[in-house]
Amino acid sequence: MSKKEIPYKIYLEEKEMPSKWYNVRADMKTKPAPLLNPATLQPMTAKELGAVFCDELVRQELDDVNPYIDIPQEILDFYKMYRPSPLVRAYCLEKKLQTPAKIYYKFEGNNTSGSHKLNSAIAQAYYAKKQGLKGVTTETGAGQWGTALSMACSYFDLDCKVFMVKVSYEQKPFRREVMRTYGASVTPSPSMTTQVGQKILAEHPGTTGSLGCAISEAVEAAASAEGYRYVLGSVLNQVMLHQSVIGLETKTALDKYGIVPDMIIGCAGGGSNLGGLISPFMGEKIRGEKDYHFIAVEPASCPSFTRGRFAYDFCDTGRVCPLAKMYTLGSGFIPSSNHAGGLRYHGMSSTLSQLYDDGLMEARSVEQTAVFEAAEQFARVEGILPAPESAHAIRVAVDEALKCKETGEEKTILFGLTGTGYFDMVAYEKYNNGQMTDYIPTEAELEKGFAGLPKVEK
Repeated sequence: MSKKEIPYKIYLEEKEMPSKWYNVRADMKTKPAPLLNPATLQPMTAKELGAVFCDELVRQELDDVNPYIDIPQEILDFYKMYRPSPLVRAYCLEKKLQTPAKIYYKFEGNNTSGSHKLNSAIAQAYYAKKQGLKGVTTETGAGQWGTALSMACSYFDLDCKVFMVKVSYEQKPFRREVMRTYGASVTPSPSMTTQVGQKILAEHPGTTGSLGCAISEAVEAAASAEGYRYVLGSVLNQVMLHQSVIGLETKTALDKYGIVPDMIIGCAGGGSNLGGLISPFMGEKIRGEKDYHFIAVEPASCPSFTRGRFAYDFCDTGRVCPLAKMYTLGSGFIPSSNHAGGLRYHGMSSTLSQLYDDGLMEARSVEQTAVFEAAEQFARVEGILPAPESAHAIRVAVDEALKCKETGEEKTILFGLTGTGYFDMVAYEKYNNGQMTDYIPTEAELEKGFAGLPKVEK
């Protein structure tokens, strides 16, 4: 390691920002399986995908050859409003834990949307505007993606229609109001405004919703309105690509001080922030240049990696979207309304799923009371109230640091702090009042989801 003194925060200069996104699929030995047309079960063509997504995003979605893709200047100009984001040495947390481990986190919450989601939102809005569209539709769970997209659409003067998971719509009214402030319309999902929403409500009366439900409604809304396309905040290859700015900046900052992480930890719902953080490091591992220990952390109440199946499944509950090969709990799986920590999606990014299946990273599930315990511990010493999603990564980072305390190992731990939790105070209130409980799906409940997996020849 360099003898340079490591500052609390490592800031890059504007000129050190990446000018290209990194496409990890170009280096993968086993490529992610293609999206399938739900009617024919054949790989989706660019033309078919173009009916749902913006043209340039389709090209990015299907590209598993080019390792680097230029970031348009208009997007770079927007990035400069809040990027480069800081890489922070968690000196205070290290001291509190009395660990010999060195802990770093990449903080992505230093923008009005409060999360990393803006990295892809601005890109997708840019391509929609460039194509001459009127607007876009989307889903949002905890509300971070919807907030980011509403900001991006406001910047480019695009209409933005957001379907928000009903339980989050009710629990996080201020996140909803931020979206409306930026001009977006926000509908609790499932709703009676779409045919698929009506069908879901008929089959599951009183349901609190899921990302799968909201995706179905957003896709239908886009398909039924001229001049609109659907955009997604996680899961897709294109989103992993845009979020690679996180990992690229992180690697540049670490390299400046000769720091090499032993383990890299990220929370995992659909996979956007985890994929963005680990991509350039994973590329090094795949190419045999360096070795890292990657850990994906997911909620025990929605454990797609740790208890799901690697199979083709619908990306949405209404079964109108393409099929993706991923670790999944079944498109009909709806997380318990008890779950307050985000990361509600039934499946996982096809890219990350393939990397996990190839044994290139580990996955762990954690219970939400332990997650919020770590969140508050972090907030009290590091001064940032973390998003519940991010706190899943904090939980495992703390656990690993405490292991180092026991063994005396001086490991270097890096995790992604994807955003702030200032709109998640209902969940923090439940934890502080002792009203938060843990819920873990039974095998019987998971089997119901698996029973609905489509029959696709491998």
